[in-house]
Amino acid sequence: MTNLLELNDVSLSFKGVKALNSLSFTVAQGEIFALIGPNGAGKSSLLNVINGVYSADSGDIVFDRSHFGAIRPGKAARLGIGRTFQHNALFRRLSVRENVLAGLSRRGEASFLENVFRFGRDRKERSDFGARADQVIAFLGLETYSETIVSTLPYGIQKRVDLARALVSEPKLLLLDEPMAGMNQDEKQAMSRIIREVNRTFGTTIVLIEHDVGIVLGLASHIVVLDYGRTVADGAPDAVRNDPDVIAAYLGTVH
Repeated sequence: MTNLLELNDVSLSFKGVKALNSLSFTVAQGEIFALIGPNGAGKSSLLNVINGVYSADSGDIVFDRSHFGAIRPGKAARLGIGRTFQHNALFRRLSVRENVLAGLSRRGEASFLENVFRFGRDRKERSDFGARADQVIAFLGLETYSETIVSTLPYGIQKRVDLARALVSEPKLLLLDEPMAGMNQDEKQAMSRIIREVNRTFGTTIVLIEHDVGIVLGLASHIVVLDYGRTVADGAPDAVRNDPDVIAAYLGTVH
């Protein structure tokens, strides 16, 4: 199976404190990959390195055969890396559709003047972007809320809008930072089905952070467990589930 993402000895520190310590792993094309571990283990920092919010101190990242140690978020998006955040970073005063369209802002090729006066490439882009946004909104079951101001929506729906905004640009790699945070068990199961359907329908490779180990074991095909920026375990769900160090540190009596 072809690897879409590889990390080789990636390290990151803040004021001398190691957030990531020589991390190495691979993510295969088309898989659902999960990162688990306690708060402060380095999971969100790792996503921030992959999509360019942080620059690694050392190490090599390979994405779709392109090597980089550091990358800007704009270039990461153009290469095909999409991202959601632990705390919704939505435009709260805009509608669902406007938020989803914002996910295509880096894809536009029309000039400033074309955008202002709505001629040339602007017309086709508006049409194409609108059609794509509507497609993703429908796919995620958000049609009812399309023109609703985001701040008025329940938290679980807002998380789905955040996913739609990341998905609309058709990323090759989708980074999901706690997409089920704050949800009850029914909402988590619904989001799990959506993530699985995104992966199946679009072939999108997904890297997700999630604290609910039961959800992760049922959703991901490949799991890496982090603690203090180091890898504790790396493998298929059954291997991770039965790893003595993982059982002792994270899973307790989960079977």
